[in-house]
Amino acid sequence: MTKLKTLVFITVGFIICLGLQSCTQPSKIAAQGNDKLQGKLVLTGSSTVAPLAAEIGKRFESEYPDVRVDVQTGGSSRGIADARTGVANIGMVSRSLKDEEQDLQAFTIARDGIGIILHKNNPEKSLSNQQIVNIYTGKINNWQQINGENATITVVNKAEGRSTLELFLGYFKLKNSDIKPSVVIGDNQQGIKTVAGNPNSIGYVSIGTAEFSLNNGVPIKLLPLNGVTATTKNVQNETFPLSRPLNLVTKTQPQGLDKAFIEFAQSPQVHDIVKKQDFVPVSK
Repeated sequence: MTKLKTLVFITVGFIICLGLQSCTQPSKIAAQGNDKLQGKLVLTGSSTVAPLAAEIGKRFESEYPDVRVDVQTGGSSRGIADARTGVANIGMVSRSLKDEEQDLQAFTIARDGIGIILHKNNPEKSLSNQQIVNIYTGKINNWQQINGENATITVVNKAEGRSTLELFLGYFKLKNSDIKPSVVIGDNQQGIKTVAGNPNSIGYVSIGTAEFSLNNGVPIKLLPLNGVTATTKNVQNETFPLSRPLNLVTKTQPQGLDKAFIEFAQSPQVHDIVKKQDFVPVSK
């Protein structure tokens, strides 16, 4: 007797994106059992999560050669929006979900902290919370008001839609309209590059990203917060006061390829990648 095999054809849709940010319509998933995954995954969102997700994606592709993982940045707000609309299979969000986002599913793949950074040559070893607030609101605009050195402070702030901005504002009980920025930047690398290039600047970025840059000779330094050193170790032991989860989010409970990737990203198989990027691994 001849066995009949059913062939399933999946139509992949394409969308056209206007503007500078490119995007692609995620393909539908063709999953033939756990040992035979194929298809394309599109992840968009947080610039903090993106490098980690990209490295995890490479290892996932090596395990499943018929899978392609496309990682695009744009901020946590983009990750939320794209997951909701289906532009992305998975959104990347470097914070907890808000009350109005509880319709989405969130899966933590690591933890991170947010630290204040200065140029390596800045003599300041610490700043109080009130000094940081005064600098960012323009009440202190010259380092002379703190350490006697006559130099205008370059205040580096994050752009709207960045979860790092939201956590910074929440911790210091500020509104973005209170901030008097000299420079507005997007991702963490841009913030680090700005501070590294200006001895009189101040910024705030992912501790994991900052530690990675420090280990590669970038001339910045992390300041303690409330007397607690800004390190991934202190994020892990939960003594650092400003930390956050790094999440993958989906519109519905993930199935097929989405589910397989998320489970892989939460597994001990990628803890070495998480640690290499100076984030804190989490157990599923």
